[in-house]
Amino acid sequence: MTPPVDVGLYVHFPWCVRKCPYCDFNSHPLKEPLREIEYRDTLLRDLERESERFGDRRITTVYFGGGTPSLFSPDTFRILLVRLPDAREVTLEANPGTVERGDFADYRRAGITRVSLGAQSFDAARLKVLGRIHGTDDIGNAAREAKSAAIPSLNVDLMYALPRQTVEEALDDLERAIRLEPDHISWYQLTIEPKTEFARRPPSGLPDTDRAAEIEEAGIALLASHGYERYEVSAFARDGHACAHNVNYWRFGDYAGIGAGAHGKVSGAKGDVIRTAKASQPRLYLDDGDGQANTVPQGELPGEFMMNALRLVDGVEHELFEARTGFGLDVIADKVAEVVDWGLMRTDRLALTGKGFQQLNGVVGRFL
Repeated sequence: MTPPVDVGLYVHFPWCVRKCPYCDFNSHPLKEPLREIEYRDTLLRDLERESERFGDRRITTVYFGGGTPSLFSPDTFRILLVRLPDAREVTLEANPGTVERGDFADYRRAGITRVSLGAQSFDAARLKVLGRIHGTDDIGNAAREAKSAAIPSLNVDLMYALPRQTVEEALDDLERAIRLEPDHISWYQLTIEPKTEFARRPPSGLPDTDRAAEIEEAGIALLASHGYERYEVSAFARDGHACAHNVNYWRFGDYAGIGAGAHGKVSGAKGDVIRTAKASQPRLYLDDGDGQANTVPQGELPGEFMMNALRLVDGVEHELFEARTGFGLDVIADKVAEVVDWGLMRTDRLALTGKGFQQLNGVVGRFL
């Protein structure tokens, strides 16, 4: 196993104005004044501890996720980023309903290089069903503000297969996003996750599997016609704007995780892989930001690797499997040959064919 030199950093901000009914992330509605300084100080201590795990390896990508990170002032991000001089890509998730005019310029000065706007839909009625606090105009305003602040890369998050959504309506959402000329579009299907409000009370009119597949196929074609290349299941980018932080995840790279509920992955020189996890409740995290660390059983590494790598449209080179897991390709050779025989996997690298990509979950299941 060869631990990667460059690593990522995920920073979680757990609070939001209101929890959306589909959301299964670690997010907590803000019911008291934001404890910004206390939380920032805890993050700094957490970062110092995590940095010790990685030694002299460089943190080159940073992702501020949530929750709603844009509830925090630009000063918080500036103070954190001063300690991360090697960071080249720095993403901030932002809710169009929480970003004030002029904020993006301050975020840019703080060191943010990439903004991800959680639009989800341009249809007012569906935004209401999804529990979003912003309106359709807020999305365009936020995108224009980000561009005027010279943010180098802009992503727009959109969902499809929404309640009672037709193919035409889903494509209209995409077209409105494309007109904003973002550099990247994340387009993913609404799924009903356990322990969410939608799981307890599912919305009516969800498209069936055939309708969802029809929407997906038409949307992929539309995005391609406007220069957005699909490089991962739900990620489409114009040239040079793929999210390096997320690609590191899918290539089974290493990353530190700080903040309430954050997870990390650390590869050791002796072939061990450690998963870290911080307390998910903000109060508990503020009391003790140390969290837990557990070694991944060796036998699980090949399956974990394939589960991530096969999400990439072009997959990964064969050599990366041994570098990241410590195993030779022989441990998965029989399964790879089987999937290749079915016409679902390529032979030149660990990657799916177009047909295989349509059956991603089933193929991944063969390796778990």
